[in-house]
Amino acid sequence: MVARGAFDYVAYPWYGFLAAISQAENSEAGYGQGAAGYGKRFGAYFADGAIENLMVGAVLPSPLRQGPRFYQSSNGRFRHCLGHAVSRIFITPTDSCGKQFNDSEIFGSATSAGISMCRYHPRADRTLPNTASVWGTQVGHDTITFVVKEFWPDMRRKISHKP
Repeated sequence: MVARGAFDYVAYPWYGFLAAISQAENSEAGYGQGAAGYGKRFGAYFADGAIENLMVGAVLPSPLRQGPRFYQSSNGRFRHCLGHAVSRIFITPTDSCGKQFNDSEIFGSATSAGISMCRYHPRADRTLPNTASVWGTQVGHDTITFVVKEFWPDMRRKISHKP
């Protein structure tokens, strides 16, 4: 399920967008510019996302006995739903229906950032601050994803005008 999500059709334009921003800012200049630089950035963003999804959604949740799936809030108030979505970065359900700190998200994202920095990011950019930046970006993207998952069913109903 996680592998299918990592290669979902929505991922390709998202990583293309992130690579375009990185290209425009010339972040991680070791990739260079032009089509080759853009391609390297796209590949790095795609690999970062796929590794992070696998670490957070498949590798760590099982031994930690955590539930990696997102469940919508049952309360319909906007602020409560928004708070619920954002809190899922730090709180996750356990296999025994309890709640605990989301080790899978925090440590899985950190592990993913470490793997990516050691393997395929440009040598000049393999620094602790850059690794922390990749980690923070991944956690931020996951937060945005949770917020979209929380509100998308309601938005889709309003767009399609279905009850």
